[in-house]
This record gives sequence, structure tokens and C-alpha cells, in this order.
Amino acid sequence: MLKMALDLAQLDALAAAVSEGTFEAAARKLHVTPSAISQRVKALETSTGRVLLARSKPVRPTPSGEILLRAARQVQAVAADAQRELGGLGPSEQVVVPLAVNADSLATWLVPALASAGPGIVFDLRREDQERTTGLLREGLVMAAVTASAQPVAGCSVTSLGRMRYRARATPGFVQRWLAGGPSPANLARAPVVVFDRDDRLQDAYLRRRAHRPLDPPRQHVPGSEAFLEAVRLGLGWGMVPDLQITPETSELVEIDLAGGVIDVTLYWQQWRLRSPVLDRVADAVRAGAQRALK
Repeated sequence: MLKMALDLAQLDALAAAVSEGTFEAAARKLHVTPSAISQRVKALETSTGRVLLARSKPVRPTPSGEILLRAARQVQAVAADAQRELGGLGPSEQVVVPLAVNADSLATWLVPALASAGPGIVFDLRREDQERTTGLLREGLVMAAVTASAQPVAGCSVTSLGRMRYRARATPGFVQRWLAGGPSPANLARAPVVVFDRDDRLQDAYLRRRAHRPLDPPRQHVPGSEAFLEAVRLGLGWGMVPDLQITPETSELVEIDLAGGVIDVTLYWQQWRLRSPVLDRVADAVRAGAQRALK
């Protein structure tokens, strides 16, 4: 059996290269030369006998690199906790907690929840669709994620946060123009729809439910939660809008289908199985925020 003595400086170089995207940026973060970063990563690859990074732009971890990247992040988190407990971190020094979050949670309930976690934490938020946030966990790029997956990533625990409810909504003028006869398959096939991006499946899930077959209406691609809502509010199309985004300013939006226009997305909190007081504080804050906001 191969036994490896992992070098902490080499692990730090690997983690910095992935988080910063290039050896040059990693060198600036660690206050060393790019050559030092390259040498440390190469030494780690030699000691493990594996290629750990794809030298692309940005650099990406290989499957073997993902394993060591998770180890590097966990070592860094444990070390930061130990320093804080020993008084090695001053009151102005912060612990970085990288998280993966979906756009709609980020635009509604999550930021107030994170703000309640208390001082001493800097959040590095990576926005990704709730169906794909676990990929960032698997790669070791984040310590925890808000995700739609109940299947735990290896080395992670899972907690249900609740359901985010979406309703098919549009302006009254849009409904009058495009859906005057109701949300029939024929009307929905020609009525413009707003989608977040090309991986957004919520609108298609509603269309399949209503038509019992795929439909391909004209699509407005608007990759931003606030901009998505504004596009629906301005009549560019109908869309699946979270209940949490309905305010007095957007209350004029109407449901296009009172009988079947609701989709619930269950969200989960996945995090490393790691004894970390800082990560525990974040998890507690997220769970409490979700309890207040989600169904």
C-alpha cells in the first residue's frame, strides 16, 4: 500500500491554484513566486504518483486532485479553528468559508441568514444552479452548498432546509395577449417564456406537466434572479417566480395557471463532515434562516 507524507505547503499551493485559477494568481495570494507554486504542485504530483491539476485556464483539479483539494481545504479549516482557539488569530482576522448557493436563495433568504452567523467569517459565495452546486462540493472548491440533491457527496452530511415554492406568473397584459384562452398547450407553445439560462429546467417542468409533451416556445434568456423577475414584470414572458420574490412592487404579477402552476423545489444543506466551530456557526445560521423563509 502506498503511503504518502502530505506536505502542507504543497497542499496550500494546490488549493490556491484552483481557487485563484492560475499559478500566477496563486503566487500573489501566497506571497511566493509562480515558480514556487509550480514546483510545489509538481512535487505533490510526484509524491502521489498522480496528475492533480489540468493546466488549463483556469486550472481545474483532476479526479485525484479533487480528493487532495478536499483534504487541503479541511486542513486549512481545522488549522484556522485551532489558531482562533489558541488566540493566534486577532479579532480583525477572518476565516474564509467558501459556499455554493443557487441564485434564487442568494437573491432572497440566504444573505440575511449568513449575516446572522456572527463576526470573524468572510464568505466566498459561488453561484450555481441548485442542481449543480454539489459538483463544487465534489471538486473540493467549497465547504458547503445549498443544493436540490438529497444524495450526499462523499464525506458530506445532508440536512433538509425546506421547500422553495415557484408559481408560473406573468403580467395581466401578457396573459391577455398570449394566454387569453388559458394556459393550453397551443397557447404555451407560442407564448414567450423567461428562463434563467440554458440549464434552467423549471419552466420546462411546468410545460411538460401542462402539455404532457415537450414544448419549445420562444425563450428570453435572462441570467440573474433580479433581472429574471424584472423581465417577467416588464412583460417579456412568463416565468416560474419564487413566492419569496413577490413584494408590493411585484404584486401585479398574476398566476397564469391556478390549477397547476406551482412547483416546489426542496433544498438541502450539504457540508463536509468536519468538526469546525466556524462551519457549525454557518450551518446553524443557514438552517435558522431557511426555517424562517422556506416552507
